[in-house]
Amino acid sequence: MERRAFITLLGGAAAWPLAARAQQHVPVIAFLEIRSAETIAERLRAFRQGLKDTGYIEGENVAIEYRSAENDNDRLPGLAAELVRRRVSVIAAFAPAAVFAAKAATTTIPIAFAVNEDPVKLGLAVSLARPGGNATGINFFTAELAAKRLTLLRDLIPAATRVAVLVNPTNPTSTESTLRDVTAAGDGGKTVLLR
Repeated sequence: MERRAFITLLGGAAAWPLAARAQQHVPVIAFLEIRSAETIAERLRAFRQGLKDTGYIEGENVAIEYRSAENDNDRLPGLAAELVRRRVSVIAAFAPAAVFAAKAATTTIPIAFAVNEDPVKLGLAVSLARPGGNATGINFFTAELAAKRLTLLRDLIPAATRVAVLVNPTNPTSTESTLRDVTAAGDGGKTVLLR
């Protein structure tokens, strides 16, 4: 065998494992969030642990792309579009504004969400039984329980004449529905709701 042919064969054999490894597809999970990574460090740790518990280990068999709007909702559409261009495998979003941005950016990449309001009312799912489209997730029912909490509070403290309702003004969807439901659960105007 000629020296040149031998070197070519040897070089090809050495490069083969690298080429095979490069062809392996590692799924990329996008984590789209309104808040900064520092403020949700515990949530990110739990997210990674949940993935690990199901066999997905960051850096080994899955990659995670983090995008934070740094508390600026206006940045979410651009970040979601960036993730779509990156061709991630799935987008995880845990606030209505982030889910809406992801849903507006893609109709094909799966979106996994966790929201505090009815996803059907929000337009994220067709129905709870059959969400349809590319978005699915869970609802914590916090908005739906706001009126019930006010009723329980009035039962516990019937003499209360003023109740403060704390809402996040940067989340208009949740704020609007919470105030609407709590106001409707009021006692005919006898209880003053501070906004």
